Amino acid sequence: MWSQLISIQVKPGHDIHAVIEAIKAAELPDSGLISETFMRDRHDPTRFYIVPLFRSEEEARAREADPRRVEATATIQSLLRDILAGPPQFTDLDVLEHWIV
Repeated sequence: MWSQLISIQVKPGHDIHAVIEAIKAAELPDSGLISETFMRDRHDPTRFYIVPLFRSEEEARAREADPRRVEATATIQSLLRDILAGPPQFTDLDVLEHWIV
């Protein structure tokens, strides 16, 4: 499995609910995505973290390039341009173990 830790900071007074809904609406079956978690920093309400979990990095990269996602990706990017205080930060992660209780 493969994941990313995506850190974004939004302008004061903004949140990411519209972005979350756009991302959910854009998801296609069999994209390799297992789950996606969206979190807000308790100590900094302008800082959000997104953690998508994929079956593999290859499937995640193929998902990024999927031509069926072009329109949805443009919508998501437009929403982000309006609310982000700076560029997102991406950390690529190899998942050693994942379990749900």
